[in-house]
Amino acid sequence: MSVPYADALAEAKPLSHWLDSRDAPAPRPALTRNTTCDLAVVGGGFSGLWTALLAKERDPSLDVVLVEARTTGWAASGRNGGFVSASLTHGLGNGADRWPDELADLERMGLENLAEIEETLRRYGIDCGFRRDGKLWAATAPHQVDEIRGMCDLAAAHGRLIDFLTQDEIRAEVDSPTYLAGAFDAEGYALTDPARMVWGLREACLRLGVRLYENTPVRRMREGNQGVVLDTAYGKVGARQVALATNVFPALLRRLRLYTVPVYDYVLTTEPLTDDQLASVGWKGRQGMSDMGNQFHYYRLTDDNRILWGGYDAIYHYGSGLRDELDQRPETFAKLAEHFFTTFPQLAGVRFDHAWGGAIDTCTRFTAFYGQAMSGRVAYALGYTGLGVAASRFGANVMLDLLSGRQTPRTRLEMVRTKPLPFPPEPARYVGVELTRRSLDRADHNGGHRDVWLRTLDRFGLGFDS
Repeated sequence: MSVPYADALAEAKPLSHWLDSRDAPAPRPALTRNTTCDLAVVGGGFSGLWTALLAKERDPSLDVVLVEARTTGWAASGRNGGFVSASLTHGLGNGADRWPDELADLERMGLENLAEIEETLRRYGIDCGFRRDGKLWAATAPHQVDEIRGMCDLAAAHGRLIDFLTQDEIRAEVDSPTYLAGAFDAEGYALTDPARMVWGLREACLRLGVRLYENTPVRRMREGNQGVVLDTAYGKVGARQVALATNVFPALLRRLRLYTVPVYDYVLTTEPLTDDQLASVGWKGRQGMSDMGNQFHYYRLTDDNRILWGGYDAIYHYGSGLRDELDQRPETFAKLAEHFFTTFPQLAGVRFDHAWGGAIDTCTRFTAFYGQAMSGRVAYALGYTGLGVAASRFGANVMLDLLSGRQTPRTRLEMVRTKPLPFPPEPARYVGVELTRRSLDRADHNGGHRDVWLRTLDRFGLGFDS
């Protein structure tokens, strides 16, 4: 029996659309001898690149070494949807539930962080298709219309404008028979080509004198005579201070390993749409989009008029499995393709040219957490839960603030001073995640009703998301 939509997926390349580019830079040499530095940054994604760049901007004399296990941006930073969100709290609702007394400051800092990203890209001449086109939310079930109204009301109560859209209004923006209502946030979102953004930040770091070593996994971190030592395959890095930016990958600090779990997210891109196909959808504003389900889709247009379509499944593998072969999941690709054509039946016959996946680090509070170790000489930020494209820059500033030893408005935040509850060890972790996934799916198909399991998680501020 043939799989529905298999023909549309038959020629999809099994790699990220963004990374499948001639613009990818040649890898930098690996570290092959011992070296020392003022600051060592571990991890060459957005988090590590922003940390290295901001450190050099703060103090150009600082000797900064960045070590990356493979190549810069190869993991989540080069595989995400390219949504650049101002939110530091994984949305207003999550922020209001967890830090109501400082939400106004967090919203202001998030918008400032987004503006500073835009200014940095301009200043360094980084051409990555960065556009402040905003984001649309679509209600595709009756109970979600009330949820969207509630989101708009919550934004208004905190000085943010998110416009409610009627069915006719959202379908005038993007046309799908599944849309019942919508909302539009004009100021809190941008879109970018994340791989080109990574490569531009990489080049900016090199221009400022950051020493970058790729294909240099760190095997161990330990205290040294005058700081911290990073052991790699062919050399050691002796650093006065270290910033850990490894996110989804096993933390060099064992104490952190129960605080996050890796969740696999999957994405498709279509072939470029013709003018007639694009006209059948509308989308003249080119906003980013997502629906309102617990298991939600996110989607957008690329610069060459492909539709990127991802999300819905959030797959956890027993034992926090992280393996290259998990980047491909045909059953999820088929499900995504079915949902795509349900949303846009007018695009029947369109084919997908890329299908890929990758792991996101999620934590029980859905947003990043921070801390220090080794007598304050090591700082870390992780747990971005899918919103790290912009929030990683804020996290980089937090790490540098912590390493400086000075209190700042960022380090005084309760969000920065506290940590999420850890996930339980296996097998309870896997059982809990699977129960949560099934309960979320039932809620989506049962008018949004949250069962006893989800209500219990809500009561204790726990969750699972991608």
